[in-house]
Amino acid sequence: MITTWPFKVNHWVVPFGVTDLSRRRRVKLGFVFSFSHSAKVSVFQCSRGYGTVVFSGHPKLDLRCGFLLGCSEPKFGVILKPNKSHVGDLAPPLGWTLEEEGVGGELVEENTDSNDASVNGELESVKSLNLDHVQDSDRERKMRGDHNGKEECDGKVDVRALALRLQTAKTVEDVEEILKDKGDLPLQVFSTIISGFGKEKRMDSALILFDWMKKRKVETNGSYGPNLFIYNGLLGVVKQSGQFAEMEAILNEMAEDGITYNVVTYNTLMAIYVEKGECDKALNVLEEIHRNGLTPSPVSYSQALLAYRRMEDGNGALNFFVEFREKYRRSEIGKDGDGEDWEKEFMKLEKFTIHVCYQVMRCWLISRENLSNNVLKFLVDMDNAGIPLTRADLERLAWACTREDHYVVVKGLYVRIRERYDKISLSVCNHVIWLMGKAKKWWAALEVYEDLLDKGPKPNNLSYELIVSHFNFLLSAAKRKGIWRWGVRLLNKMEDKGLKPGSKEWNAVLVACSKASESTAAVQIFKRMVENGEKPTIISYGALLSALEKGKLYDDALRVWNHMLKVGVEPNAYAYTIMASIYTAQGNFSRVDAVIQEMVTLGIEVTVVTYNAIITGCARNGMSSEAYEWFHRLKVQNISPNEITYEMLIEALANDGKPRLAYQLYTRAKNEGLTLSSKAYDAVVQSSQANGATIELGLLGPRPADKKKKVQIRKTLTEFYNLAGVPRRSKPFDRSEICHSQTQESP
Repeated sequence: MITTWPFKVNHWVVPFGVTDLSRRRRVKLGFVFSFSHSAKVSVFQCSRGYGTVVFSGHPKLDLRCGFLLGCSEPKFGVILKPNKSHVGDLAPPLGWTLEEEGVGGELVEENTDSNDASVNGELESVKSLNLDHVQDSDRERKMRGDHNGKEECDGKVDVRALALRLQTAKTVEDVEEILKDKGDLPLQVFSTIISGFGKEKRMDSALILFDWMKKRKVETNGSYGPNLFIYNGLLGVVKQSGQFAEMEAILNEMAEDGITYNVVTYNTLMAIYVEKGECDKALNVLEEIHRNGLTPSPVSYSQALLAYRRMEDGNGALNFFVEFREKYRRSEIGKDGDGEDWEKEFMKLEKFTIHVCYQVMRCWLISRENLSNNVLKFLVDMDNAGIPLTRADLERLAWACTREDHYVVVKGLYVRIRERYDKISLSVCNHVIWLMGKAKKWWAALEVYEDLLDKGPKPNNLSYELIVSHFNFLLSAAKRKGIWRWGVRLLNKMEDKGLKPGSKEWNAVLVACSKASESTAAVQIFKRMVENGEKPTIISYGALLSALEKGKLYDDALRVWNHMLKVGVEPNAYAYTIMASIYTAQGNFSRVDAVIQEMVTLGIEVTVVTYNAIITGCARNGMSSEAYEWFHRLKVQNISPNEITYEMLIEALANDGKPRLAYQLYTRAKNEGLTLSSKAYDAVVQSSQANGATIELGLLGPRPADKKKKVQIRKTLTEFYNLAGVPRRSKPFDRSEICHSQTQESP
């Protein structure tokens, strides 16, 4: 395809082509040489390659010569052609744009991505005509007194400077004043200026210039006035400035002038409707293009996809592309030889459709509603349509998952990436681990971490911190619920995966063993903790002492206590309380007194908890008198007894055949506003009946309701399975796991 541009000038222009690959634009530089006689310049632009041929010659000799630059090799050409040039010969489709000023020449840019300009010959981004700012000879400038370059010089128009003056016009009269000495400039000049007003959102300036052109049309009896390109440019200003209210008036003007829409007009209308949020109307415009016998351009299809994007209608966009693809494959699109490279445009539209679908799914994820199922289903629909998301899109979509109810989506996205691609971003993996933990799917998070170790990429510090935090939560849950078996198993898994448990993790398992009265397991875990180089803390010793006390391994507990003091670990109130309970069970009350005195000396507050431990030890070992004595000592110290104090003392007295004293303590607790358990009530009643004691049941009041027993020791792991999201396929716990030895090397 060859485009010819004849024009009457006094300059010889030799452009050469430069390709800017980063911007995918063609850039041409033209060196300008002056000559004295009028000549004709013809510009030949080849659609293939990056060259431009500029021919010029003497008016008396029809000899045309020039250079073709920008092709594989420079070429020289000679042609003969009649010299009948005048301003009116300027062809509407220029096909190239002037954007920036050069030194000694002019920079010319052509946007090769603009399809509508090539199809309809519409000038979209021209900022200068006839190589504005080309240099005149010194002699000619001096004759005109133009040393700095004016707006117009012997057929040369500086569109940029003219536009700057026109944008200051407030009325049609101002426009006339500016243009009074310029005659009827080519309409391409005003089309370019209006396009420039659109980029700067100057709707008022564009309308004033348009009104002047309408006035000129009346004055010239219709020979000079707005044409299709002017109207299209004006609609473009409406779109870019956002002043959509002007659209109807412009369309009415077009109808009055008998201007028929072209594809560019329809595309601009679609863009306006999309910007206004009236996407249904935009889609109707596409149908109108077909009805009017026009062929939609790639921009038309892109605007339709953009309309579906604004409506967040992913299914609509997907179905639209599938239908377009079928027509393309049947050669129903691009068969008319419209100059488009439809193979290239098809690839662009396919990529744009994928991007639109991605954006719609992202909108679904950030909406307040839980549309996770919609996203999962749409991913499958895209797969079935043969346009799945790329790895980059899948990862970006994973980043959009931030709420707990997104865990299903992020897991599905993670699995897709793993199955379809060799690589995955570590940051995405860390995000998946974080979100799984937030959604309380800790076991699934652990599986992602295992994938990092087995398949890569290598986990970093953030991966480690995230997974350790999940282990800590699970270990805390195991500690809180007394699920010691899973505490042990979690420690083993940490070691297997190269994660070094700290004192916090070891202590959590020790406390779980203590709550479950698993003294043997507690001893083994304590040994492993020391063997792994972790220094036990007071919490470690306290949990071990508690487990040994519950297992009645008093001698072992004393050895642990002495070792703790030897290594310099200072006891706390909890450790002292356990030792007081141990000495009470042994009947060594002198040591109990020593423990209490040592606590007072060290400034450790002796609370009702310590006294309750002593009274409980007395009650469980049949020492009701000693229990009653420690109750009085508690009162002497002005420490208020609580429900546990009374219940354990009443139980001890009732079992020792002292129902009257048990009865008195029950009524005292009731008068103090304490609510005792049904077990204490039954102990008083049953002891009175067994020993023939007479009590006033009315003073006892109604029997309290049975309290639900708090189960701390879990005989099964069902609850933990549900808590951690552990697969039920996990093997049963083997006690040999307590003495776990790490068999896998750390990564």
